[in-house]
Amino acid sequence: MNDRSIDPTDPDLTIGDRIRYHRERRGMSRQALGELIGRNGRWVKAVERGEIQDVKLPRLLDLAEVLRLQDVADLAGTRPVPMSMFRGPGHPALVRVRDAINSVAIGRTDSPPSLDYLELRLRAAWQARHAAPDHRTVLGRRLPDLIQDAKAAVRGHQGADRRRALALLAGTYNLTQFYVAYQPSADLLWRVVERSLMAAEESEDPRAIGGAVWLAAQAHRDAGDLDAAEAVNREGLELIAPHVEGADDDLLAMWGALHHEVAYTAARAKQPGVAWGWWDRADEIAQRLPADHYDLMTSFSRAIMPAHAVTVAVELRHGGEARRQARRAAKSPIPSQPRRGRHEIEVARAYRLAGDQEQALAMLKRAQGTAPETIRYNGHARRMLAELVTEGPAGMRPAARDLADRVGVLVR
Repeated sequence: MNDRSIDPTDPDLTIGDRIRYHRERRGMSRQALGELIGRNGRWVKAVERGEIQDVKLPRLLDLAEVLRLQDVADLAGTRPVPMSMFRGPGHPALVRVRDAINSVAIGRTDSPPSLDYLELRLRAAWQARHAAPDHRTVLGRRLPDLIQDAKAAVRGHQGADRRRALALLAGTYNLTQFYVAYQPSADLLWRVVERSLMAAEESEDPRAIGGAVWLAAQAHRDAGDLDAAEAVNREGLELIAPHVEGADDDLLAMWGALHHEVAYTAARAKQPGVAWGWWDRADEIAQRLPADHYDLMTSFSRAIMPAHAVTVAVELRHGGEARRQARRAAKSPIPSQPRRGRHEIEVARAYRLAGDQEQALAMLKRAQGTAPETIRYNGHARRMLAELVTEGPAGMRPAARDLADRVGVLVR
């Protein structure tokens, strides 16, 4: 069957037919699709041919996300089940943040904001984010005015001050990406990514360029385009390389963060040697930083490297190594509530991968206590909870359902 002969609205199509239709429309091989959801090409082939018919909801969610579908029903052929149910709801302040991003206000005639004050406000917003369990709510209150003022600063300053204002605008967009990510607003996310890159490039500031590239690589990786993620990442490294000798701690931390992103993407692509090689390089850079240095945007530091090792092992699907790294990272002093919450979700993934369902659920509970807004918008956590409720050991299901209810995952 070829996708030109398939009517995707045909109610008689099997799940396998629908997966094949959307996979071929995306130009993906079976092997590529399988690897992105932790399976292999043989499993995808068996599903498409109907040899495997009982595809569980969590696996359908993985497939729908990788195939960039807005509704699980596009695969299941059932009543609409929007992906936003599993990505997390739109935050209440999302409309105001969107309006600030979209606003033009070219005719603004008041004096441009002080760059020193704007920089202080941006730094304070980053610090507030790290200190808050409800970090999206905190950012939702600050971002609209900060975005407007950063744009006004670029319009109102000239020369070197304008370049500095552009670097601050890029940093503001980077902070905005942390707010927008994993909400049902992909168009807004990519607008923010592109504007950050343009502002950073025009600023000619190596750290601003590095930050924009760091987040652009993540956006490409989250969209399943690993080639683009790696290409953007390596280009960023080339742009910053001439400035590394004698760099201050902030630029050195950005240099290290970009090294880890290459490791992360290689792990997602199931390239263990490449992934651990780049992690080692990132760790060497981290050891050159002061022990208490913690980058406000990337979290890059000595403290974060054990957490990064957990993520690399999890993405490589190495269950035993993931659990070993999780135990090594147990006492990592991560001085950020949302980042610590995300690490606890990664540890839950490690235990889930190693077959330890009880520890996985325990870590998800801990993440919910650490940073409720992190777990609410984290797709991995939401899928794990859905799977634990529907497929976990019978004795664990009530506790898993209770946590799913608190997180906002609706599971029948």
